[in-house]
Amino acid sequence: MYVKICGLREPAHVTAAVEAGADAIGFVLTTSKRQVTAAEARALGEAVPPHVLTVGVFAGEAPEIVRAVAVEAGVRAVQLHGNHPHSDFIALKGLTLVRAVAADADLRCGAFDEELLIVDAPKPGSGEPWNWGAIRGRPSGKWMLAGGLDSRNVSRAISEARPWGVDVSSGVEREGRKDPDLIREFVTEARRR
Repeated sequence: MYVKICGLREPAHVTAAVEAGADAIGFVLTTSKRQVTAAEARALGEAVPPHVLTVGVFAGEAPEIVRAVAVEAGVRAVQLHGNHPHSDFIALKGLTLVRAVAADADLRCGAFDEELLIVDAPKPGSGEPWNWGAIRGRPSGKWMLAGGLDSRNVSRAISEARPWGVDVSSGVEREGRKDPDLIREFVTEARRR
């Protein structure tokens, strides 16, 4: 099971995710309470080994801004969250692309020339559990389930939706901050099956 831990802001949390065996780490480079600057993302990413994908998360920015910030941040992939048109993905060719959408969007991985797809809750970013089983059999390719996941429910969510991978952010936080123990527990539970 491919595991992405998103919204990391502190070196200790990056270390915990890498040591726990996460396959990808996300740095939020768009307006958010988890936002980091490009310089902060670069510094955090320097401790990440090459086999772990570093992902810059964007939502609504123009492709030329996304590319410039991604290069400055040194991330190895770009995640476009929300209603980005296909033309944005075409404009960002040459980067590893991740498309993150709500469950009512086109759920074919690669439909927008992306390498990875994230299927999020009907209210993306809410951190609320949702009917994961409702999309079972609909997404195709390399797709990750997101939305309301934590170490207590990730095994059930995987069983219901049958994703290729999982993506978590708020589900590994205590009081709005990432927690190394919750990161480790999440990766362990996601891979238990």
